[in-house]
Amino acid sequence: MTHFLVTDDNPDGRRLEEILAMVRGDLIKRAVLIVDDDRPEARKVLANNVQIMSMLGECIALAEENSTVLAKAFGPSRTGEPRIGNG
Repeated sequence: MTHFLVTDDNPDGRRLEEILAMVRGDLIKRAVLIVDDDRPEARKVLANNVQIMSMLGECIALAEENSTVLAKAFGPSRTGEPRIGNG
């Protein structure tokens, strides 16, 4: 099973969009630390991280859409009852 996401085995897990937002937040904090470093390596890492943050934003939006679709179609999740798929 998963280590981070909410499941019956991991009821204290988080929703995917929450985990992705936390990762994006960590990248933002790192970017702040290197934004004034003019070395080429720092510039490249910063540029890559900006792209990653953009991609994470898109992923967060998709994960939020999944949550909305599932809630609208099947209501809130209930322990022990998967809303889709085989439990």
